[in-house]
Amino acid sequence: MGRRWVFLIGLVGAVWLLGSGHGGQQPPVTAAQRCFCQVSGYLDDCTCDVETIDRFNNYRLFPRLQKLLESDYFRYYKVNLKRPCPFWNDISQCGRRDCAVRPCQSDEVPDGIKSASYKYSEVANNLIEECEQAERLGAVDESLSEETQKAVLQWTKHDDSSDNFCEADDIQSPDAEYVDLLLNPERYTGYKGPDAWKIWNVIYEENCFKPQTIKRPLSPLASGQGLCVEKRAFYRLISGLHASINVHLSARYLLQETWLEKKWGHNITEFQQRFDGILTEGEGPRRLKNLYFLYLIELRALSKVVPFFERPDFQLFTGNKVHDAEKKMLLLEILHEIKSFPLHFDENSFFAGDKKEANKLKEDFRLHFRNISRIMDCVGCFKCRLWGKLQIQGLGTALKILFSEKLIANMPESGPSYEFHLTRQEIVSLFNAFGRISTSVKELENFRNLLQNIH
Repeated sequence: MGRRWVFLIGLVGAVWLLGSGHGGQQPPVTAAQRCFCQVSGYLDDCTCDVETIDRFNNYRLFPRLQKLLESDYFRYYKVNLKRPCPFWNDISQCGRRDCAVRPCQSDEVPDGIKSASYKYSEVANNLIEECEQAERLGAVDESLSEETQKAVLQWTKHDDSSDNFCEADDIQSPDAEYVDLLLNPERYTGYKGPDAWKIWNVIYEENCFKPQTIKRPLSPLASGQGLCVEKRAFYRLISGLHASINVHLSARYLLQETWLEKKWGHNITEFQQRFDGILTEGEGPRRLKNLYFLYLIELRALSKVVPFFERPDFQLFTGNKVHDAEKKMLLLEILHEIKSFPLHFDENSFFAGDKKEANKLKEDFRLHFRNISRIMDCVGCFKCRLWGKLQIQGLGTALKILFSEKLIANMPESGPSYEFHLTRQEIVSLFNAFGRISTSVKELENFRNLLQNIH
């Protein structure tokens, strides 16, 4: 029933757009309608509708989530931006100032975060600090308890296991540095042209499942005819991420620059070029619907991982106990708000067929995604690379959660969790990646209002 309504809504929108030949009987089509005429009602493969997401995100979730992401635990992200591209050598580095990333000085990062590196709780930090000084965990310090040694080895084994959907960044490398995400915001940098298009072309052409009838490499699938639900979902996730990034670039565009200051804001023309139904030959609105699909996937993962964060020994450890306790309370409030969302995506349809075929499909799914995470090291703009790596890792962490439901359910109420565990790096990327998608949904409301005044 939901898909029929989506088809009817899209059909009505298409007829309306073509209605200019009826002697002026149809009302004029506004700029907002050209971008958003098909972005309403139910989403393909979901029981949720766009309007429900807008209300939930923009008025109940977005303000609190932004407050959480401004805290010390979530604003500092360790990343290696100097890893060489593993696929080709002709990378043209972006020479624009806005492409640069300013890493943190040592005294700018809270001591608790630096000592914790990528672990997630004070207990784990204290027990494993000595072990992290060993060469890449190659040896286990015998002064640690037997239980802790076992936990370290289990965690390391799990981090390298086949359950991970992302190529792990080498944050222990001397080239890895902390970056303050608030001081290096995602916005338009001027990085475009053949080099930027090459990245997305490789992602779509070599890593996304798609039918042979697709017209253009950057033409996200409309309905996914001929693809199973898993492959269709994979394609829509990447398309949704691409759309979200383009929303950010359009919303934080360099509008004016003087020798005194730069003025950033909404570039309506840029948004229309990327999402207008006519200018994109019908693709733009479908890209926006894929953004909502991505939102539901990451929202569902956060609802599933609540038990991990509810455990009493989990802390958002920065070294400031009062601050850490307050932020954990805010985190749990947000997670319980997410859990209350009435129309969550049903991930049980994934890999539900024949076991052998399902396992093969899941492995293909994982390998494609890991390959995309490696492509991020080929991005020539360092700020784009930073946010690309973070959002890919965040989405990969969300997929890891969705496919670890039984492991999460079997976690002990306290003490080390051998089977399921998230590093600090995964936690920071998970919430910041969702924060980017949440911001995109909010910005769509802003663009919708701005476009209402354009005729």
